[in-house]
Amino acid sequence: MDHNAELKEFLRTRRARLRVEDVEIGGTGWVRRVPGLRREEVAQLAGVSVDYYSRLEQGRHLNVSDEVLDAVARALRLDDVERSYLFEIARANNRRTKRRAPAPVQRVRPGVRRVLETLDDVAPAFVFGRRMDMLAANRLARALIGDFEVLPPRERNLLRFTFLDESARELYADWEDVARDNVAILRLDAGRHPDDPLLTELVGELAVKSDEFRRWWADHNVRERTHGVKRYRHPLVGEVTVNYESVAVLGDADQTLCIYTAEAGSPSETALRLLANWTGTAADASPPEVSSADADLQAP
Repeated sequence: MDHNAELKEFLRTRRARLRVEDVEIGGTGWVRRVPGLRREEVAQLAGVSVDYYSRLEQGRHLNVSDEVLDAVARALRLDDVERSYLFEIARANNRRTKRRAPAPVQRVRPGVRRVLETLDDVAPAFVFGRRMDMLAANRLARALIGDFEVLPPRERNLLRFTFLDESARELYADWEDVARDNVAILRLDAGRHPDDPLLTELVGELAVKSDEFRRWWADHNVRERTHGVKRYRHPLVGEVTVNYESVAVLGDADQTLCIYTAEAGSPSETALRLLANWTGTAADASPPEVSSADADLQAP
C-alpha cells in the first residue's frame, strides 16, 4: 500500500462526509459545489495552518505529531477505529521503508482447534486471520457457511467467497451490508500490513473482478470486527439469525475467534440444532428432516 496516497484519500473521504452544519464553525460565505468541508475549515477546527493541513492531506511527507493527529481526528469526527487507522498510516510515512521477509503461514494451534471441536454441536465457531483468510472452522460452522477446508489454500478467504462466489449472495440475507463490512475490515488490515504481497494480490483480483468491491474499496471506510448480528438463508434449514462475538486469539498475532449463538427458544436455535444433528450423523446420511412443528417455527 502507498501510505502517502492512502493518507490523502482517507482524509479527503472523511472530510467529504462532513457538513458545515455538523460542526461548530462560523459561516464562510463560500458557494459549495462539492459536498463536505473545505480544507480551510478542517484546518480551522484542528487549530493548524491551512498550508500544514493541505500538505498533510496531499500525502506529502510530514513528521506529524500525535497532538496534531489527535486534533485532526477530532475535527473530522473520527471514531476510535478510524483514529487508530489514521495514526497507523500517518506513522508509516515517518518510518523508513525496509524490505520485510514474507510473513509466516498462519496456523491455528492445537488448543484452539480443540476449543472449536468442543463447540461442534453447540455453536458455529471459526478462526480467521490476515486478509480474512479462513484458518479453521468447526463442524457446525462448515455446515452453516461452507466447508472452506475442501478448497485450495488460496481460496479459503471470506472476501473471495463474499464477492466471487454467487452462492454467498443467496446465503447472506443482508449480502450488501456483509460485503461492505468485509471491505472495511480488509482496509483496516491493509493499513496494519502494508507490505503484505498476498493482500495486495487479493485487492487487485477483487478490484478487477467485482465492480462493487472496487467501488466500496474507494470509500476508504475502516471497521473492526467485534460483535453484531448476521442473518443467513440456509438451503436446508431456512433463515438463521445469529449473534456473533469476535475475540483475539492471544499469543497468535492477527487471529480472531468468532462464535455464533442463537437466542434461546428461537427458530434459529432450532435450525442450528437440526444442522448439528445432521452433521453428527454418518457421512452418507440424508439432509435433516424438518418436522411440521419445526417448519412452523422457521416460517418467517
